[in-house]
Amino acid sequence: MALLLATIVALIWANVDTAGYEAFWATPITLGVNGSILDTTLMLVVNDALMALFFLLIGLEVKRELAVGELSSPKAAAVPIAAAIGGMIIPAAIFLAFNLGGPGQDGWGIPMATDVAFALAVLAALRTRVPPALWAFLLGVAVIDDIGAVIVIAVAYSGGISGAWLAAAIGALAAFWLLTRLHVHARFPYVALGILAWAFTAASGVHATIAGVAIGLLTPAVPLQRPAAVSAEAHRVADETSDAPASPDAESEAWMHLAELTRQAVSPLTRAVHALHPWTSFVILPIFALANAGIVFGTGALSADGAIAVLLGVALGLLVGKAIGIPLGAWLVVRAGLGHYPRGVRGWQLIGIGLVAGIGFTVSLFVTDLAFDSASLQSAARIGVLAGSFVAAAAGAILLWGAAQRRRSS
Repeated sequence: MALLLATIVALIWANVDTAGYEAFWATPITLGVNGSILDTTLMLVVNDALMALFFLLIGLEVKRELAVGELSSPKAAAVPIAAAIGGMIIPAAIFLAFNLGGPGQDGWGIPMATDVAFALAVLAALRTRVPPALWAFLLGVAVIDDIGAVIVIAVAYSGGISGAWLAAAIGALAAFWLLTRLHVHARFPYVALGILAWAFTAASGVHATIAGVAIGLLTPAVPLQRPAAVSAEAHRVADETSDAPASPDAESEAWMHLAELTRQAVSPLTRAVHALHPWTSFVILPIFALANAGIVFGTGALSADGAIAVLLGVALGLLVGKAIGIPLGAWLVVRAGLGHYPRGVRGWQLIGIGLVAGIGFTVSLFVTDLAFDSASLQSAARIGVLAGSFVAAAAGAILLWGAAQRRRSS
């Protein structure tokens, strides 16, 4: 709802006060002397700095799925991996069918993405009509889709690479990893190294958000303290402290020690996810939508060369490409005997999930800004993202609802 509200506000703002909208996001941001540290715009701060935290969350969730989730075993991971690959290749192919050789051909990565927040919102609206296995399947597909998006951004949408700065970024990440191996508990060194890795990555020509993903993948998924040891310490502290101390803080040192141990009984990965989720959901992504969803509609919005092809490629890539690619990829792996469909899931439901996965809002808009310098092509792609995502959401919800009705009647 926060994303949707921000999108609506951006559309109204951009069409009521186009000049004011564009000028606001072009506000210069300068730190240091003569921009020696940072000389950029508010739009780039949102897309390069704030979105690095969103991609950090993606890295954390990928790491969790690889460690303990749907992708932790090859057999369980085979079907969602194949489905996600199909759901990336077919949309890109559909886009290129409209745009290969044209001015918009660099946008092939736009319809490859799935916005898991909106996709899960559709499933949540259907509640009990969607079997739990479909939720897990969609999450697995979304995680692989995120990995694919990160690879596409790193390979296809990064600038000229500076070896020295890239080496510095790798060095910062290596130091981050070393701290995790040494079980350093203080947060400041990790935060400092994360900021350095982000800055060095941005300077190297690789898109800065990749640093966020890398840090997420390096974050430990294992608690620093064993829960059994913390439980034993909790019993000891409870036995040795008074239920009614003379002073309220007379035994605060013992309880603060126990509180720190309790915090360490939860893995750094889980703690980071819980800390980031509210900020990404209710601050970062709505701000991103406010900055990037401001499409100006008018008679000249699609008049540029290649604009119609970009719009159709994006919209049909998301809507048709995902609906075909995801069930096709899953079917091929099952047919080859390398995996099996989620329990209780039928073919129509996989097509429904494919449609729901065609909601490509956040990452698709993000890739749009990387793919095109032309404002006209950016607008065409954004219209395609909004149109394709809206129709995919509605069609997917209807198909999943209908599949549930048929299953109940049978």
